[in-house]
This record gives sequence, C-alpha cells and structure tokens, in this order.
Amino acid sequence: MRQLIFLVVMALINSKCSSDENPTPQATTPTEEPVITIHPSADPNIPFTLVWEENFDGDTLDMDIWNFELGDGCDLGICGWGNQELQRYTDTNHSLSDGILTINIQKDNFYTSTRITTKGKKEFQYGKVESRMKLPQGDGLWPAFWMLGNDIDDAGWPNCGEIDIMEYVGRMPGIVHHSLHTRSSHGATINTKKVIVANPEEEFHIYGMEWSSKAIDFYVDGELKYTYAPGTNNNDYWPFDKPFYFLLNAALGGGFGGPVTTDEIFPQQFQIDYIKFYQRQP
Repeated sequence: MRQLIFLVVMALINSKCSSDENPTPQATTPTEEPVITIHPSADPNIPFTLVWEENFDGDTLDMDIWNFELGDGCDLGICGWGNQELQRYTDTNHSLSDGILTINIQKDNFYTSTRITTKGKKEFQYGKVESRMKLPQGDGLWPAFWMLGNDIDDAGWPNCGEIDIMEYVGRMPGIVHHSLHTRSSHGATINTKKVIVANPEEEFHIYGMEWSSKAIDFYVDGELKYTYAPGTNNNDYWPFDKPFYFLLNAALGGGFGGPVTTDEIFPQQFQIDYIKFYQRQP
C-alpha cells in the first residue's frame, strides 16, 4: 500500500498539464473560481529592480543554478512523466552558444530532449520574470517555461502550485498558453488563457509574468494578456505565497502535446536567450 501511495504521489508531483481539448489523465472537473475583475497589483510607483539574470554565457550550463531531470520517468514509477510523454530527457540534448541555450529535440532510436530546473538553487517569491525565446515547430512538440512551489516534496502537486509562464503545443501553431494549477482547479484548469503570438517558431518573443501577493499577470512582449486574482487567497485558490523555482523543458506527445504525426520534423530546437527576475525594492 505504501508503495502504491508513493507512486500516485510521484505521478502528481511530476505532472505537467494544462487545459485543452485533450486533457491529461490527471485532469479534474473544473470548478468555478471566485476571480475578481479588478486587479489589486502592487504599488506601481515602486520600480522593479533586477535581482537575478541567466544569460547562458559560456559553453556549459552553470550547475550552481541548474539541475538536470533525466530519463523517461520509469525510474520513479511514472513512465511518460505522468502525462504519457514520449521523450527521454538527457544531459546532452542541449548546447550553449553566443548567449543562447538551445534544447535539441531529436529522434534516433527514441525521442530525446532536455529538462532542467533551479530547484534548491534559485527560488523566488513575488516579482517579475521575463524570458526571450524562440519555439520549436511540429505536431506533438510541447516546450514550456514554468514554475513550481518549493514545498512540492512535502505538499505534493497540485497543492504546491504551478505557474505556466509559457506553454506551446505544435498542433496549435501560433497560440501560446498561460496557465495556473491550484488545488481548486488543475489538470484541465479553468485558470488559463490562449494567446495568439506572431511567428513564435521563427522569431524570438519575450514571455513574462508579474506576481504580487494578490495577483499574477502574464505578458507577451510587454503586453498584458491574462490576470489571475482570486478574491479568496486561501490554500485552495492561492498556493502562491512562498518561493517557486523555474523549469525549462521540451516534451513530446501526451494528452496535451498530442501525437507526433511525422518524424520528418526532427531535429527541432527550443531556444532561450535569457531569464531575468526583478523585484520591487522597499
């Protein structure tokens, strides 16, 4: 029984899902969120100050910042990373050149990609994040830039909270997803927004998020696209009152990514120019 409970918990912890026509198996029946329409943002008169940036200088990842997550999830008892994904993550499917991190998505005997996190190394609470990215192209591809609460090992998912700053699925070209997952709504979450972005596979765009104690705003190229601001900031609706860490990955397949319709699209590249985090200084 303890082994079964462990496997279920690990499947939730490693889940990566968003709302769509094909939700992941962990999807719950969405409930109505008490979202208010007036945005109670932080004092705009206090400017943001840059407190951390990752410019991917040099030719290797800085392991004082990043962790690799490897394999297909089977070692954790969650083959497919809890979402029926097809890829195996390695520590070699990436490169750094001219200040650009490139995640290489390939098909040899099997699909390979990269997943990295800042867990335990770079974690933040409240502020503004921006990342300049160019996305891969093709059915079944699922690149993402997201955050998880640093209490995930104790609280589990979705209780820890999840902030999806940018998700993209190749079967829906030109549409980027901003989503949040909470205890009250996760998996096929109702806390999501589809945003049209011009040529995201051919041009770099800046994907951002501003996070205060009462609201989370999502931006593309500096333009506000979606605000989440529940009137009741309890554990069900607002697990965003603690430090979170970053994740970057490119998955394939699964309920959200959809099928890979042809292997002729490979190799593909998910390119990240920088990540910057700002906070308002009192």
